[in-house]
Amino acid sequence: MRTENQEFTFTKLMTCGLCGSGVSASEKWKKQNNGNVHRYVYYGCTKAKDKHCKCGYIEEKEIINQFVGLMDKVSFDDNSIQQKIKSEVERIKKFNNIMLGIKEKIEVKDLDIKNYAKYILKEGTEVEKRELLGCLKTSIFLANKSISIKPQ
Repeated sequence: MRTENQEFTFTKLMTCGLCGSGVSASEKWKKQNNGNVHRYVYYGCTKAKDKHCKCGYIEEKEIINQFVGLMDKVSFDDNSIQQKIKSEVERIKKFNNIMLGIKEKIEVKDLDIKNYAKYILKEGTEVEKRELLGCLKTSIFLANKSISIKPQ
């Protein structure tokens, strides 16, 4: 469960495309008859600039799917992303050496930043996603249950 001051993946990183307000998130839990519990996160306009804004709400999974689809149009601070990838490769090398006894040399040559970003969006932790999105040179807007981007 979350506390009031915790942030979600896309809060403070998106703006309402209709009224310019911020975007907030709410977490919902649904218990099924078989006992399974599912977590859902929905994003929508805070309506701070227009209390009648009709932005709508969108589930986080859908934002991620849409964002992955927009990845080729997004600009990143390449140096920051490259450092993150190199750091991950070093971590893997240390793990392989210490845990598996593998001393194979892994080289980072051509860094595919877009594929790394897609991987983080789909498989990364909330912190990793926020770090990645913090490297954007693109603004993200939410309007009518759809995200769009614009260079900053």
